[in-house]
Amino acid sequence: MVMKQLLLLVRYRVNFIIQIVSMYLFFAVIFFGGKAVARNIGGGAVGALSSTFDGLIVGWFLWTMAQSAYSGLQGEITSESMRGTLEHLYLSPYGFGSVMCLKIIVNVLLSFFWGAVMLVSMMVTTQIWLTVDLLTILPIIIFSLMSVIGIGFGIAGLALIYKKVGSISNLMQFGLVGLIAAPVTGISLLRFLPLAQGSAMLQMAMQEGVALWDYSLRNIALLVGTGIFYFVLGYLLFIYCATIARKRGVMGHY
Repeated sequence: MVMKQLLLLVRYRVNFIIQIVSMYLFFAVIFFGGKAVARNIGGGAVGALSSTFDGLIVGWFLWTMAQSAYSGLQGEITSESMRGTLEHLYLSPYGFGSVMCLKIIVNVLLSFFWGAVMLVSMMVTTQIWLTVDLLTILPIIIFSLMSVIGIGFGIAGLALIYKKVGSISNLMQFGLVGLIAAPVTGISLLRFLPLAQGSAMLQMAMQEGVALWDYSLRNIALLVGTGIFYFVLGYLLFIYCATIARKRGVMGHY
């Protein structure tokens, strides 16, 4: 399945390059536009806002991976349903759950690739070098993406019944931005939202060099708990919707 995704990237490399370039250009417009505004307001100095620009890079890095993880899984399931092959997964000797777990692993690996390309591009362009401690940021990213994958499962489940949910998927792009930018330090309840806790911890890790073992047990428990909770909730919603779609005989009807 990993080879399949790599072959698709090579086969449709023009589309892949366009996606990377468009996301990078969008970031560049926001970053350099914000820097120009800061210079005009601050009389040429941007030092006071340097942490904001660092945060923008970290946030964009996480958004790139979250967007890839969400849209990749949701799009894959929807495509399987449209082709009429989703029901075949239930007949697989490996079991539906095993096949979906493999799809998730491949999807997360692909998300890491997208994020790595964007992060390197952003740091080279802006000359802002952040702390990249893989032992710290990888666990944070994995549990952060688990909550997004859960959302992807939920939306994919709704698509099996209601078919056209493209507007929800489009709104989710902006929703992910809001979750990543959620002010968890001011409103502690926001930490229970998908991505919010992971985003706050990733900002500290990459901007301030905080190691994984430096976080409190409460913060780590929140990260792990929210990731698992939303993943399980989304998967259960998908299974429930898939069961309804199969009973109605509309699993592959579009």
